[in-house]
Order: sequence, then structure tokens, then C-alpha cells
Amino acid sequence: MTTPPTADPGTVLRDATAAMRQGNLPGAAALAGAAATRFRARGDADGRMRSENLLGAVAFETGQVREAEGYFGTALELAHGLDDSLMTARASNNLASVAHLTGRPEVALSLYRTALLSYQRLGDRRGMAETSHNLGIAFRQLGQWTDAERAAEEAVRHAEVSEDVALRALALVGLAELHLELRAWPLADRAIDRAAALSAEGHDPVGVAEAGRLRALFHLGRGDAGAALRDALAARAEAHELGSALLEAECTMVAARAARALGQEAQAEELRAGAEASLMRLGAAGLLERLTNEWGA
Repeated sequence: MTTPPTADPGTVLRDATAAMRQGNLPGAAALAGAAATRFRARGDADGRMRSENLLGAVAFETGQVREAEGYFGTALELAHGLDDSLMTARASNNLASVAHLTGRPEVALSLYRTALLSYQRLGDRRGMAETSHNLGIAFRQLGQWTDAERAAEEAVRHAEVSEDVALRALALVGLAELHLELRAWPLADRAIDRAAALSAEGHDPVGVAEAGRLRALFHLGRGDAGAALRDALAARAEAHELGSALLEAECTMVAARAARALGQEAQAEELRAGAEASLMRLGAAGLLERLTNEWGA
């Protein structure tokens, strides 16, 4: 995607943000990169900071985790220099997500807590919702169920006061996945349906694909491996089309388990190997360990 050479970088950055929300990750990356270059040429540290953070978000979503960490680190450094509390919180939250994905849970929890405290001081409900959601994921993967439930419910509570339906869907995704882990099937069923509806309403294709992955997990947990495989492969195809490498790998993990439950060993092994290779490329140590444990069980 190209932009006119005279376009205002602020307008380009807004277009990049819109592209990101619409699931157009390549477009968002190109626009954010163009904005960052123009802000740098102008000596505009604030604009560059916001562009670097968005570039990190796109890189993270597309599986370029090392690059994402660099962008977020630059955004955090610029935020400190500008004494920008809001961007300090956002960049800390984003760096925490990188640490969590790459198997550094204690670093992730420390950064998430720092971000949450900053958002609380600022009274930023959106930030509180996003960071509480991320804390819920981190606690859930550590098996700290009480903390995970508290964080997931806080994410929903903060998101519900927002007019951003995609944010409300994101919070419900976290709560639904917790219900799935705890085998609370009716609660999971309702949360998945609501998350899917809100994602569609908010024109969030990544959220729709995420809800599809959760629906596949629901079917698998309830013993309907055929429906689980169908939904997991559909969500995987959507994630691939959107360029969401992490979500694609997670959908492949579910599809592999479903194929194995159906006795389709060759397909299951092919899917498992694909998921493993993707997670290794992403440096997703925690998910890779989980895949190994689930397959061994």
C-alpha cells in the first residue's frame, strides 16, 4: 500500500490504525512504516512513538516477535523521554505480551501489573480492560485459576462500559477460554456466542476467527471431534487469510487434537508438525510446551 508523498503523517497513522482494526495487517504495516519515516524526518518524537507502537502490534500479530519487541522497546523509550504515561502503559503491556509468548512469565506478570497500575491512575478503562484480559491469559496458563478468573471478570467489567464492541468481544474471549479450561460448558457456550456476535458487529475479522477457535475447543471438550475439526480448520483458514500467524498456529493445534480424536492419525500428525514448526518460528515457548504436553497425554 502506497501513500502520497505529501500526505500528513498523522493522517497516514490514522489510516494505519483503521487498517489494523479491519484486519488488513499488510496495509497497516505499510502505512505505519510510512508514518514513522515521516515523523522521524520531522523530528516529531510523539508521532514516531505512536507509529513504532503500532508497527510493534502488527509485527506481533503477524508472528515477527523479535521485531515486535524492538518496536515496542523503542516506543517505551520515547514515551519515557516524553513523560507520556499513557504510552508508557501501552508499551509496557505490549512488551509483557512478548515476554509471555516467549516463555518469560515472571517478566510478563511484572510488566502487566506495571501497565495496569498506570492505567488505573489514568482512569483509562480501555487500557484496564486490555491489560486485565492479558493478565487473565497469563494466570490461566500458569494454572492460577482464582487470579485468572478475577482478571478475566475485571476485563469484562471494564470493557462493558466501553462503546467499542471489539474490545467487549476480546474480554469475552478471555472469559470464554477460562470457562473452557474449567469445563464450565454452558458458561463457555454463552460467552463464545456473544464474543462472535460482537466481533461481527464490530467488523473485527480476527475476533471472529478467534471465536471460531474457541467454538472448536468447545466441541472438542464436549466430545464432538468432527465439529471441532471443521471449526478449527475454518478458523485456521481465516487466520491465514488475515496474516495472523499466532492465531493460525493456535487453530492448527486444536485441529490436530480433533483429527487425532477422530482416529485420523496421518492428518493429526501433519497438523501437529505444522503447529510445532509455526510455534518454533514464533518463539512461543509456552504454547510449544503446552502442545507437547497435550500430545503426550
